[in-house]
Amino acid sequence: MSDDTTQIEINGRSLTLEDLIAENQTFVEENAALRKSRKKAVRRYRQEEELKPYQAELIRLQQYLERTKRRMIILFEGRDAAGKGGTIRRVTRYMNEKHYRVVALGKPTDEQRTQWFFQKYVSQFPRGGEIVLFDRSWYNRAMVEPVFGFCTADDYEQFMKGTVELERDLIRQGTILIKLYFSVTKEEQARRFERRKTDPLRQWKLSEIDVQAQERWDDFTNVKYEMLKRTNTTYAPWTIIRSNDKHQARLNAIRVILNSAPYEHSDAAVNLVPNPDVVVSGARELEQMEAQRIAEGKFKG
Repeated sequence: MSDDTTQIEINGRSLTLEDLIAENQTFVEENAALRKSRKKAVRRYRQEEELKPYQAELIRLQQYLERTKRRMIILFEGRDAAGKGGTIRRVTRYMNEKHYRVVALGKPTDEQRTQWFFQKYVSQFPRGGEIVLFDRSWYNRAMVEPVFGFCTADDYEQFMKGTVELERDLIRQGTILIKLYFSVTKEEQARRFERRKTDPLRQWKLSEIDVQAQERWDDFTNVKYEMLKRTNTTYAPWTIIRSNDKHQARLNAIRVILNSAPYEHSDAAVNLVPNPDVVVSGARELEQMEAQRIAEGKFKG
């Protein structure tokens, strides 16, 4: 029977059998982690490469807007950690920065609180030939504000009535308005929040509202339903992006954007048909939510 305390000389080092077993286990674990890291890096590289033909099409879309002096507004809405920011970065990565802006407005100032609610957003609207991407928009009043009591019931009601008229006028005057709602499951949101807690490069993303998002899941689901029911119109419909798979969400969000304007495609081989498992119309989402409520007595998400 071997003795684990027996000293073995290896490359000038005196080791016991127990030491050798421990070192071997460490080597195996580190090697497995390295392989996993490499596979992840390769997967990410392939995903970014898959996006490039679509990002080239986005440049063509920009050129069309600039040439025709048309305006475009894209709203990125959805629950916290649903992937809005990552999608915006992929959409704009190769765009001409002279002809787009990303707008992410903070809390209203004391002065803004005395103004017409839409005023701070209207001041950010695009000029001819420009795209403005709102990382959260005036729909804060339909989602975050009522859940956390940041607006009155009358404020909420006035918004619901006013926003459909504002959007009707925008479109009537030639603005292309794209309303994207990123939908993530409760389990996936929790996983992403946990990663934010433990990853020092992502901790800045975790806000007090994020911490409460899981506890108020049903509240957010209820206001989502009301928002879709009252603001999903024929002229300004919502498009739901299933975003548990971030790459597919990004790819299909770009497809939706590219399909919103009659620009001349640069590559006929690029598939611009959205994946129906990822992209759902606002009307279809309402039907599914209502069916869930009938079957289970509550909305699922």
